[in-house]
Amino acid sequence: MERHTVVGIAEGLHARTAARFARLAADQGIALRISRQGAEPVDAASVLGVMTLGADAGTAVVLHAADDADPATAAAALDALEEFLTDPGR
Repeated sequence: MERHTVVGIAEGLHARTAARFARLAADQGIALRISRQGAEPVDAASVLGVMTLGADAGTAVVLHAADDADPATAAAALDALEEFLTDPGR
């Protein structure tokens, strides 16, 4: 399962916000990845991986949930990550 969204966080996914995003991803209990449009996905629970995306505000990204995850769990996890990414007040 995947979800397309745009980074709305003013400072993008750098340092502090990348760490908070990675912690949120790790807390979901399933394997999650994130990628820029058309690029290879990285582990969403990896601060370094998330920072290597270079995702500034306005960057289109794709959130990926593991194929073997329960659909309801995957949807809830993607909802949480998308909500984090699209909140400009983060």
